[in-house]
Amino acid sequence: MSIKIDVPELNEILRITPSEQNIMLVGKHGIGKSKIIEDFYHKKKMSLVSFFLGQMSDPGDLIGLMHKDEISGRSIFMPPFWWPKDNNPIVLFFDELNRARPEILQSIMDLTLSKKLAGRKLPEGSIIISAINQGEEYQLTDLDPALISRFNIYEFAPTTEDWLIWADKNGIDDRIIEFIQKNPSFLDGDDKKDLYKDNFYSDLSKSPDRRAWERVSNFIKNIKQFGDIHIKTISGIVGLQAAFLFKKSISEYLNINPKELLMSFAKNKDKLKKLKFNEFIFLNEQIMLWINGEHYPKNKKRTVLNSLHNYIKYLQKQKIYEGIAHFASMFERSTFSKATAFILVESPKIMKIIEEYITDIKM
Repeated sequence: MSIKIDVPELNEILRITPSEQNIMLVGKHGIGKSKIIEDFYHKKKMSLVSFFLGQMSDPGDLIGLMHKDEISGRSIFMPPFWWPKDNNPIVLFFDELNRARPEILQSIMDLTLSKKLAGRKLPEGSIIISAINQGEEYQLTDLDPALISRFNIYEFAPTTEDWLIWADKNGIDDRIIEFIQKNPSFLDGDDKKDLYKDNFYSDLSKSPDRRAWERVSNFIKNIKQFGDIHIKTISGIVGLQAAFLFKKSISEYLNINPKELLMSFAKNKDKLKKLKFNEFIFLNEQIMLWINGEHYPKNKKRTVLNSLHNYIKYLQKQKIYEGIAHFASMFERSTFSKATAFILVESPKIMKIIEEYITDIKM
């Protein structure tokens, strides 16, 4: 059984694993494995070279081409295009490892054991990471147990909360964020394949994934009113079922957002009267996402904190105690660490209320 890890744990494993040890990630397609790895090493200013092994047919792309050395008269391999010229360590990311041809896997065997390729040694500190996509739709190659033994193996299973944090940070449309809050099973919807399949293209049935929702966000960013053609277009990205539920979600979109509430509580507090209990739960999460993403102007911190205090007092006055308890529970989650630290340091009066509910939750 592989060890399951989420996004913060993956980042920490990348940070603490010695460079001489290789890492293998197992998970569904479209959940962000390659993106997280690229972002992590970009911040470290390390060069990363990605290989999509399922699309690679010639080992020469990996190991370089053979030619005659004019001095020795012997055949040697020319360095491949990606080989570092400055002797600085690099990161090699082998995606779709279990779709690679056997002759390519043989070259990777040498790399994973000794960090050598065709007799050349990678610069000291170089890192090797591989990824395997799970799913019956893939044509797979049986991996040699000797190759598998050279990797530390983790099942990458990012949470919905991980994605919400990422989506807020990367400007994903608020309507999609709210939809996934309400319908988390449609974030990675492999279990919700559309029921409509024709006789010729049954394998092309669409289901949603994280990359697909990013494409939807790019598509709808300038669309306010949705017509049939827009829903059909979205269906081609995430599937029919997800598209129609998304359309329904838009019609039920919350009439208040965290920016309005926290930047001008007095002006917007009457909108809270229209919310049902479950909508307070969604609003709580949006508030924490907004604060955690530091979307507020730096010179408006006090306004934000005063508004948040008034919001919590409103919940108390209306006896929506479960809503306060839910808000308090988010202070226990590492994903909202920035928001928690901000409120803890800047507003003792809010934390005094929250701590009472945290104590009740623990009891």
